[in-house]
Amino acid sequence: MAPLKLTTAAEFKALVDRFDTFLFDCDGVIWRGSSIVDHVPETLDMLRRLGKRLIFVTNNSAKSRRDYVAKFASLGIQASEEEIFSSAYATAVYLHDVAKFDTSKHAYVIGGSGIRHELEAVGISAIGHDDTRAVSLATLNEIEPDPRIGAVVCGIDYEISYRKLATAHVNLTENPDCMFIATNDDRTLPGGKHMYPGSGSLLSVLLSSTQRTPLVMGKPNPPMLEC
Repeated sequence: MAPLKLTTAAEFKALVDRFDTFLFDCDGVIWRGSSIVDHVPETLDMLRRLGKRLIFVTNNSAKSRRDYVAKFASLGIQASEEEIFSSAYATAVYLHDVAKFDTSKHAYVIGGSGIRHELEAVGISAIGHDDTRAVSLATLNEIEPDPRIGAVVCGIDYEISYRKLATAHVNLTENPDCMFIATNDDRTLPGGKHMYPGSGSLLSVLLSSTQRTPLVMGKPNPPMLEC
C-alpha cells in the first residue's frame, strides 16, 4: 500500500478521528540521537488531549523500558513503561511466555543493558554482555560451548568484540538446542547526524559463520506483534 499523503487540515482531522491508537517508532521519528524531532511534543500532547492511546515501538534494544521512560522525560515527553514496546522487551516476553525458556539456563547476550534488564525482569539470567576480556589466536581455546547457555540473544552492542562473537558462534554451532534470537535485523541505526551500523549488520557475522537463521523479534517481523 502506498503511503497516504495528507495535504489539508481536513485530511489530518479525518485521519486522527479514524483511529483510537497511534503507534510511533522512536529512532528517527521521535528523536534523532539525543535531540527531539521538531513538533513531536505538541503532536503527542494533542493526541493525548483527544483521548488517543499512544504506543512507542522501537527496535533499538540498547535500553530497557524503564530507561526509555527516563529518555522520554529528558526530552520533555510523558510516557509510561506500559506505553513502550521495545525489541528487548519483546525478546524477554517471547522467551518467558512463548518459548517457556528453562530459567535454570542462561541467555548469552550480545547487546547492552536493555536486554539484560528485560530478561532479568522475567527471571532469565543474562551473561556475556559485559565480557570485555581480550582474546587472541593463542587464547581462542579458552572459549568452549557451555551447556548452561540455552539461548544466544543478539542486539545492538556498542562494545562488540571478537570474544563475544566467538562465544556465540561456538555455542550456536556446538549445541543444536541453543536458541538463536535476534532483537532485530535493522541494517542501520539512525544517529544524530549520520546513519550507523545497526543490529542486523552485527548479526550478519553470526549468520555467515554459523549458517543458522535466528528468530527475529523486531518489527516488522510477526513475533514482536504476537508478543
